[in-house]
Amino acid sequence: MAMNYNAKDEVDGGPPGPPGGAAKNRRPDNTAFKQQRLPAWQPILTAGTVLPTFFIIGLIFIPIGIGIFVTSNNIREIENPSKECEPYRRNEDKPIAPCGAIANSMFNDTLELFLVGNASYPTLIPLKKKGIAWWTDKNVKFRNPPGGEPLAERFKGTTKPVNWVNPVYMLDPDSDNNGFINEDFIVWMRTAALPTFRKLYRLIERKSDLHPTLPAGQYYLNITYNYPVHSFDGRKRMILSTISWMGGKNPFLGIAYIAVGSISFLLGVVLLVINHKYRNSSNTADITI
Repeated sequence: MAMNYNAKDEVDGGPPGPPGGAAKNRRPDNTAFKQQRLPAWQPILTAGTVLPTFFIIGLIFIPIGIGIFVTSNNIREIENPSKECEPYRRNEDKPIAPCGAIANSMFNDTLELFLVGNASYPTLIPLKKKGIAWWTDKNVKFRNPPGGEPLAERFKGTTKPVNWVNPVYMLDPDSDNNGFINEDFIVWMRTAALPTFRKLYRLIERKSDLHPTLPAGQYYLNITYNYPVHSFDGRKRMILSTISWMGGKNPFLGIAYIAVGSISFLLGVVLLVINHKYRNSSNTADITI
């Protein structure tokens, strides 16, 4: 008894070919790619291989980053004309110095603190106006125009901001705190991120560790009002505060450290329990087998 049987199609899993026709081969070519015989490499991540990699990357990238950062800061750019100062760029057909809306809105109230004692006249509390700005801002970022002539001559041909009472070269009689390096101006130009903010106005130095900075008593504050805030429904306050090694009062920083530390400690405990549980289960299974 004769049988027409296509053995190749059965092995390949396809239907038998038509009688008398050529058999269709569905088997992939016998190559390393199609038969998935290519060599493969899978790294095994261990502390001995991962930690040196991180250290090497850090040692390479940090010097490169510092070099690029310093080089970028040494590049000087001049934009003619500049749009950043609008609409306070020129006034009376002269350039405004300093220009811009931030400089134009500089806080210029004068605050004086007096101690009311037994004397016939109140005692003025000395308020230090130098040392309130960042060192980098005072000595690097903000500079006066170069030259040996008086500051008024170096700002010749410019005009004061619209809302200012005096020009920039008359902010302070002290030449080391006048012009663009005036610390009140520098502090104001470091803008805040939120509409409610604090600015360091003055420092009260402690004369002796044996005596308090402000002795107990009655004080009054004399304010020379120059900075109107009614037009935009603003409010002003004077805050007397002590300082510590971390500066003024800032609860957010402490809360952030506590939150991150608590989360890290909790994750460590959870991972330790999981590791202990599954390690005991693995040891029990090995013994049972």
